[in-house]
Amino acid sequence: MRFIEPQQAAKDYLLAIAKQAIEYRLMDKAQSLNLPEQFSSLEKQAATFVTLKDRFNSLRGCIGTLQAHEPLYLSVAHNAVSAAFNDPRFAPMTADEWPDIKLSISILSEPSPLLVASEQDLKQQLNANVDGLILREGARSATFLPSVWEDLPDKEQFLSHLKQKAGFAADYWSDTLRFSRYQSYSFKS
Repeated sequence: MRFIEPQQAAKDYLLAIAKQAIEYRLMDKAQSLNLPEQFSSLEKQAATFVTLKDRFNSLRGCIGTLQAHEPLYLSVAHNAVSAAFNDPRFAPMTADEWPDIKLSISILSEPSPLLVASEQDLKQQLNANVDGLILREGARSATFLPSVWEDLPDKEQFLSHLKQKAGFAADYWSDTLRFSRYQSYSFKS
């Protein structure tokens, strides 16, 4: 599994793009993104997530893409705005909240399918603190980034919360469940 690990200057630039995207939206202005030549590596397509946490370190928004479909820097800008204003779990962010928000960016590797025969098999194949996991069945799906292991370090908890996020019971299991895993490189402001 591979992902782009940017240099420190590029990470700082991506964080600045994400912050600017949210600030421009709060001011109801259009953001114009002109990528400086020294950051041309950020034009490579990448799947990203932007996570926002409030002053109490509670989740305030998290939106992203699991498949690369646009340049890395644009993906970050779009997902930052979506995390702040379009996460269905939260009301749109207000200007009063913004100064206390902490932002993190995750750049994802390509997901790879996990072939599992049982929930126990899944737990054995899953690498805690390393793997992000995608769960799918029919029209339902959910994912947890690798950083979720910080809050749910037990594999049982991780899986039961992921199933609940997808709209299933915590103890649900079916042979039609499908899983993919990925890794990410994350950094924060």
